[in-house]
Amino acid sequence: MIITKTTDGTSLTLVLEGRLDTTTAPQLESELRSSIDGIDKLFLDFASLEYISSAGLRVLLSTQKIMNKQGSMVIRNANEDVMDIFDITGFVDILTIE
Repeated sequence: MIITKTTDGTSLTLVLEGRLDTTTAPQLESELRSSIDGIDKLFLDFASLEYISSAGLRVLLSTQKIMNKQGSMVIRNANEDVMDIFDITGFVDILTIE
């Protein structure tokens, strides 16, 4: 998985490319933990994300809990396969998805 990070003041955008699964979830978790201090708007761009597993969902859920306290988190450009996973797991009701 490739993560591209862009910061604009207190806004952070992470673009994810590839698969967010058991192998790559720790990479995203580490990147988020080291990057979200002082961030009040977190955007995750999933335009190039091919797949998300339960390990990836866990990272999103824990990050959402942190961002609820300090600002907002928005997922953008999720493809149909990723949206199906969000629908099936009920994450569409938990996450802000554009």
